[in-house]
Amino acid sequence: MKAKRSTVVPLILAVYLVVMAYIGYSDYASGKVSALYYFGIIGITVVILVLLHFSLRRREKLRRERLEDIENNKNSK
Repeated sequence: MKAKRSTVVPLILAVYLVVMAYIGYSDYASGKVSALYYFGIIGITVVILVLLHFSLRRREKLRRERLEDIENNKNSK
């Protein structure tokens, strides 16, 4: 089964977020960065990833419907 872009892209970006959060944790732990900033950036990024997932799912659905319509029009002629 082929992995869908709406799943793969957000997962890759989520892994990137985890790595960057791990790298930045030392600044948070030492007090250079506030908790609001550190967790705020992580939270906003997670919301963006969720929105990206649903946006890509919608595009896949529209593309699939368009291709089905084209195929149906070819068959009806």
